[in-house]
Amino acid sequence: MLSRKNILFVLLVFLLGTSILLSQNNKLGNWYIYFGSQKINKHFNWHNEIQWRNYNAAGDLEQLLLRTGIGYNITENNNNLLLGYGFIHSQNYLDGLSEKKILDEHRVFQQYIGKHKVGRFYFQHRLRVEERFFTSSAKYRGRYFLGLNIPVTKKTMEVHALYLSAYNEIFINSHTPQYDRNRVYGALGFVLAKYLKVEFGAMSQLFQNKNRTQFQIVLFNNIPFKD
Repeated sequence: MLSRKNILFVLLVFLLGTSILLSQNNKLGNWYIYFGSQKINKHFNWHNEIQWRNYNAAGDLEQLLLRTGIGYNITENNNNLLLGYGFIHSQNYLDGLSEKKILDEHRVFQQYIGKHKVGRFYFQHRLRVEERFFTSSAKYRGRYFLGLNIPVTKKTMEVHALYLSAYNEIFINSHTPQYDRNRVYGALGFVLAKYLKVEFGAMSQLFQNKNRTQFQIVLFNNIPFKD
């Protein structure tokens, strides 16, 4: 069993290695992500999310994404319905050029999240439907997410547990082309406190004719309701 000092050492080595990789290859993007969920009462929760996405390690903005929403717990911890809104500010490079095209999007989304545990394996399923509104057009998209967490140094996802995280998410458009993208993710995570955990990993986005990889630092803050 790893001690707390050994766990922190592993995390520092992982961060140092990924920092060196990012400094050597600016084609590898970097996403800084915060996911928050605070329970309003026994049935409702408030979702809040910030994502700062860069084309390189930092400083070359690709996208700023802000999401919020109100969720309803069908069961106390394992099944949740949510209605949300997102604002997305994108700065996309034009093909073959160094200049960027600015694009803002307003997004309404509905989602269902289901969770279950099998032995040491923590599964999460998410179905999401998005209505995407641009200046002169609207688009619609469906997404399916399958996530998995596996504690390594503890039997459960308790405080100071080191764990492995992975997910796969498929995006399907209502318009042509129907296949939008597929995201594949792997990470090393650590439970910092009872309601706080952090992950360091990489995600590859597979498009029709290309793929891109982003390093990610993700902070999760899930606060329960207290009577």
